Amino acid sequence: MMQNRGGFYSPFNRPRCLAAAAPKLTHPGKAILAGGIAGGIEICITYPTEYVKTQLQLDEKANPPKYRGIADCVKQTVQSHGVKGLYRGLSSLLYGSIPKSAVRFGMFEFLSNQARDENGRLDSSRGLLCGLGAGVMEAVLVVCPMETVKVKFIHDQTSANPRYKGFFHGVREIVRSQGLKGTYQGVTATVLKQGSNQAIRFFVMTSLKNWYKGDDPNKSINPLVTGTFGALAGAASVFGNTPLDVIKTRMQGLEAHKYKNTLDCALKILRHEGLAAFYKGTVPRLGRVCLDVAIVFIIYEEVVKVLNTVWKTD
Repeated sequence: MMQNRGGFYSPFNRPRCLAAAAPKLTHPGKAILAGGIAGGIEICITYPTEYVKTQLQLDEKANPPKYRGIADCVKQTVQSHGVKGLYRGLSSLLYGSIPKSAVRFGMFEFLSNQARDENGRLDSSRGLLCGLGAGVMEAVLVVCPMETVKVKFIHDQTSANPRYKGFFHGVREIVRSQGLKGTYQGVTATVLKQGSNQAIRFFVMTSLKNWYKGDDPNKSINPLVTGTFGALAGAASVFGNTPLDVIKTRMQGLEAHKYKNTLDCALKILRHEGLAAFYKGTVPRLGRVCLDVAIVFIIYEEVVKVLNTVWKTD
């Protein structure tokens, strides 16, 4: 048996080494808090691009179109309502973005902590499944009612006589006239969109982080690198599920009564507007989502680092 300065070699020394090299797990409680903070900051920065994207997706050919493109949508909105018009509906999204990100990251960390291998490593395929679970959970608990109210607010602004005076007034009117189910229009499309969204994003992020860290799972990642990875993950999700986003938006608009269900909405868009309609708002969504995901992951990772120093959970 081999001998060195520390005494005889023993296989019982190996688990200690492996444990030291294993990546530190993020407590779901920290993830919930860090995710909520990241979501609130991000939406205040990127909301105007979400507003423009939604307006373009609601602008049907049959009407005829009101906007000639992104710049024209911004121009008309500012002319009619001032710069603050680009922030119409922000309150509904802000109230939802904090719990949305909190649920997303909290659920992802909870699931990923269970899915890691014996060395504490999360492979990309398991990252995809954990992201899917996080996306479905945030869709059901937060995103569907939040997005429905947001889309109705934005669509309401295009009416000759807007009905909603503010977030709480709007929610009250929607529930009064349509019941609680009025805030769950397009729930199927929303679950499909959010589930695929987070599955794609966390798959890309997990893959890139594993590639970057190589054999050192505890290797720190510079915030700029995290932001770059986040932007790439966001771009992948946009190209992967914008058609679902368009269907979801139509199902939640003020004209949602025209559609029997998610499939009927998709078929009517295809029949009356063609395949290109499924990618309406792609450019503004791409700009917003890349920035959104990059900002969220940077803030999330940095807040977790701070929480690790003041909140001991090991």
